[in-house]
Amino acid sequence: MILGITGGTGCGKTTLLSAIEGAGGLVLDCDAIYHELLTTNTALLSAIDARFPGVVEKGVLQRKKLGAIVFSDETALADLNKITHGAVKQEVLRRLEAAPKHAAIDAIALFEGGLAELCDVTVAVTAPTEDRVRRLMARDSISQEYARSRIRAQHDAAWFRQRCTYVLENSDTLDAFATKCLAFLQDIGIIES
Repeated sequence: MILGITGGTGCGKTTLLSAIEGAGGLVLDCDAIYHELLTTNTALLSAIDARFPGVVEKGVLQRKKLGAIVFSDETALADLNKITHGAVKQEVLRRLEAAPKHAAIDAIALFEGGLAELCDVTVAVTAPTEDRVRRLMARDSISQEYARSRIRAQHDAAWFRQRCTYVLENSDTLDAFATKCLAFLQDIGIIES
């Protein structure tokens, strides 16, 4: 079974992914794949540099500089997504060739990037905005304003709820959400009861 996991940044998708990995499933974190491609795929980096001059310095993408552009300009974000989605999907397909019985694709742009069509089931992980802001500030050492701009640049929870087969709301403690994730994976047959 291939499970597609999506939802906004700071919602807690990593907790669900950890549970899948713990059950022996292959976890494909598209954000991590994207960052890996930025160091291995020179064509991708060149395309980003051509569209956003000045965000690549000495062959390295300056993420905060790019983020300041794309998280405040919908057209710029759409342009970045056009550049990156194809490269990420190609790498996901390559890695799925060796997938075990279960795999999970974690992608904020699961639907926009054409990855949902690879999945048997999709799940949205959602969380209250204020919880997300706090998590992002702590995790990424960013300001509250920057965390809010990142959240505003993404779809809201309703958008994900409309498109996904399942929704997991993360509005409790980490332990409580981890327990909820395990129960969900048992319900859909990834983890045996």
